[in-house]
Amino acid sequence: MKVALFGKTISANDVPYLQEFIDRLGSLNGIVYLYEPFFNAIREKVRFNRQPLTFTTQQEIRGKVEYLFSIGGDGTLLDTITLVGDSGIPVIGINMGKLGFLSGISKEEILPALDEIIGKRYSIDERTLLRLETTGKLFGQLNYALNDFTIYKSRPNSLLAIKTFVNDEFLNTYWADGLIVATPTGSTAYSLSCTGPILSPDSENFVITPIASHNLTVRPIVIPDTSIIRIMVESRDIECYIGLDSRILKLDVPMELVIKKEDFKIHLLRMTGRNFFETIRAKLKWGLDIRN
Repeated sequence: MKVALFGKTISANDVPYLQEFIDRLGSLNGIVYLYEPFFNAIREKVRFNRQPLTFTTQQEIRGKVEYLFSIGGDGTLLDTITLVGDSGIPVIGINMGKLGFLSGISKEEILPALDEIIGKRYSIDERTLLRLETTGKLFGQLNYALNDFTIYKSRPNSLLAIKTFVNDEFLNTYWADGLIVATPTGSTAYSLSCTGPILSPDSENFVITPIASHNLTVRPIVIPDTSIIRIMVESRDIECYIGLDSRILKLDVPMELVIKKEDFKIHLLRMTGRNFFETIRAKLKWGLDIRN
């Protein structure tokens, strides 16, 4: 078994779970690659039977590992996307955080889940990404996102004017604090907190969700993910923020941005018997009888 482990840090309470995982991987006599900053953060807390290999870039694990384990929360898993890219390596999220929409394996389930993976008893979900195109290639080669693209004002007492086109047809000018373009995966994240709808992962749509729109009649809209979204930003301020998942830049306005579907997808491993609807029932407490 050849695997890569990615993380940022780990709390003292979670060290025993990670130690069990490391010990189980060691018993398989496989090859383990650790993200080098993560290895440096845990090397004094976790025992290794033998010195693991380390990596810092996609090129160092591309074609060399079967799986990448993301150890942390959903934010940590989003950060793995920049390492996995178009390599096709399946990502498995181990949730050491709180909610864990994407990191579907709890820390208590690590060893049983590993046995399921060894036995190939799992499914692969292909998740759509969006791509941001700008003059100057603002995010370089990491111009894609699994959850969402966001634009947000830089000052609390102002509004952005965000003129938006879909396939070169004028949609609306959003007078708002900002705007979100979310994938189905991202529909349960920031977009949801701004009253956006939940999209099933295979729905092949994007959702455009305003943030604190000044017009009460303006609501989120769902469009096909084959659409090309063009955004022109104006403001009385001279700066605003744009983000791809957890990566943020501060830019001058006016500006023009183009968003479309990325050419490749991310592969998320899902354990047998788990599905998206079960996840939202568990995480959002759907169907919970509050009278009990």
